[in-house]
Amino acid sequence: QVQLVESGGGLVQPGGSLRLSCAASGVIFSINSMGWYRQAPGKERELVASITNIGITNYADSVKGRFTISRDNPKNTVYLQMNSLKPEDTAVYYCKADARADLGDRANYWGQGTQVTVSS
Repeated sequence: QVQLVESGGGLVQPGGSLRLSCAASGVIFSINSMGWYRQAPGKERELVASITNIGITNYADSVKGRFTISRDNPKNTVYLQMNSLKPEDTAVYYCKADARADLGDRANYWGQGTQVTVSS
């Protein structure tokens, strides 16, 4: 009932920047928080950054100072500005929404993932 559409991934050189976007659609009753996770080959999926509906943010230590999460609540959209990218940032990035669909229960919804590759 809630769909997340991600965009903005791609191939960049070390030190470059990317901006990921994730828009939630559907008949949504509420969104409590949205966030970005990533999963590299052979690794578990990990939290990159999250933001609540009132603007409280949380970042992984590895991205603090380089990544910025923001949201546009009226558009149900979350962004991840990634600067000073490093090869170790290479992963599939997934958008997650803690949301409640109309006529549904609160649950976590996931996007399809977008590949970010940082390589020279």
